[in-house]
Amino acid sequence: MPTEDTQELLLPRSRMANERLHALIPGGAHTYAKGDDQYPENLAPVISHGRGAHVWDVDGNRYIEYGSGLRSVSLGHAHPRVLEAVRRELDRGSNFVRPSIVEVEAAERFLATVPTAEMVKFAKNGSDATTAAVRLARAATGRPRVAICADHPFFSVDDWFIGTTPMSAGIPAATNELTAAFPYGDLAATEELLSRYQDEIACLILEPATQSEPPPGYLAGLRELADRHGCVLIFDEMITGFRWSEAGAQGMYGVVPDLSTFGKALGNGFAVSALAGRRELMERGGLRHSGDRVFLLSTTHGAETHSLAAAMAVQTTYVEEGITARLHALGERLAAGVRDAAAGMGVGDHIVVRGRASNLVFATLDENGQPSQEYRTLFLRRLLAGGVLAPSFVVSSALSDADIDRTVDVVAQACAVYRKALDAADPTPWLAGRPVKPVFRRLV
Repeated sequence: MPTEDTQELLLPRSRMANERLHALIPGGAHTYAKGDDQYPENLAPVISHGRGAHVWDVDGNRYIEYGSGLRSVSLGHAHPRVLEAVRRELDRGSNFVRPSIVEVEAAERFLATVPTAEMVKFAKNGSDATTAAVRLARAATGRPRVAICADHPFFSVDDWFIGTTPMSAGIPAATNELTAAFPYGDLAATEELLSRYQDEIACLILEPATQSEPPPGYLAGLRELADRHGCVLIFDEMITGFRWSEAGAQGMYGVVPDLSTFGKALGNGFAVSALAGRRELMERGGLRHSGDRVFLLSTTHGAETHSLAAAMAVQTTYVEEGITARLHALGERLAAGVRDAAAGMGVGDHIVVRGRASNLVFATLDENGQPSQEYRTLFLRRLLAGGVLAPSFVVSSALSDADIDRTVDVVAQACAVYRKALDAADPTPWLAGRPVKPVFRRLV
């Protein structure tokens, strides 16, 4: 492996593959968070395959992978128990003109795992599930406005959310005006918003927890506010589902939302998401009620048998093998190691590990303590050179203690370079190209 800043990682095949990707696919990837603008210039590896906690690029380099497929592959790549369940269904057909028996089995398994919900409907991605929840809330309340948590970065690719971001091109202003925002952890500000738009807000939607624990009484306070103001409380559990507990954050904190959405870890990389919630609400999208019908979720591929089999296998594995506890233990070991390495190199106040142990991210701060894309670029370059692919420090259960120890060694090497840049008050000599960029920005 290259060490310190004397050797560079060369990725000629990845560079050619990235050119092919950009020629055919807008953005060069099917998810903006996977774009090569998120990585140092000419150091965006294109993946050939993965197994467990490791991935290989098309140049033959092996990396310890964090971020876990944007948090979707929490058991590690090509997990044998999940693949066995998928293969069983592949030979039996994947999609039929009527529901498969696998659909009811998967629903029963999900509702046993998330007992705070009474009904569930599956889809293929998180955006469809969250948008269905919003539509259902609007139908149930007869109200037009949606209130989103301003401190959470992403809810959906659909207009009601994307219109609030810097990438709002193509979305009518009239749509944007129907989405309001409230700050996480501030009940008074949320109540003020609900009072300002009295009887207009259909729902409060938020991640129940992400980078910080909810303040004492906060989620219960939101529950009370939603009840008092007659709006629907929606928990986006795309990230917290399974990583906080098998039943998500609602299972851990004991506050029951009206609706919740799950995805990411649910399929260990296979495409499956879920909208779950109270029967009274969910049935409005069904055939056993007397009100106006809600076009809730109707997707051709939403119930592919192999993806539902993957979801059931994931849930079984989590429960039987104590996966959530393992994720926390691995994350705690990693966080402690990174913090020690950063402190040892004198950059403990500049490379900051944040979040729950099962969902760690890191901040890169400049000499003034401000977030810096330039310093992030420097840090990522050194991690990649050491064989660590880490847009975050989100762990999978496939990581070994040796993987963690190796990562900490590489972080220490990166911190040595970081210290040099801080001393020079200029990271530019260590960038070798443009800095990495935030996903949400108005211009390229």
